[in-house]
Amino acid sequence: MADKLTILWTNADKITAEKMVFMYAINSKTHGWWEEVTVLIWGATAKLTAEDLLIQQNIELAQHVGVRFIACKACADQLSVSEALTDLGVEVTYTGELLTEIIKEGEKLITI
Repeated sequence: MADKLTILWTNADKITAEKMVFMYAINSKTHGWWEEVTVLIWGATAKLTAEDLLIQQNIELAQHVGVRFIACKACADQLSVSEALTDLGVEVTYTGELLTEIIKEGEKLITI
């Protein structure tokens, strides 16, 4: 199994995003704690990401150090933010099967 971590980000609280999701994801890559770090944007966080400049800046910084971002397409479509997320370099795709595989394979998953 690869040295990888997925952070399932569903909490749209900006402080939680800044002080946990982005802080841990960026430091994980910067310090080599994990080879691969993926943040899975799901639910209200899709709208927050599309609309908040500080969140967008954090995503850009995280992407710069190698963090991958994937957004739930069903959520993004329902919230009318798919295009905005794509423009930010976020991969927008259906994620139900992906999350199921992560759980069934026993991969490392943090849910926020």
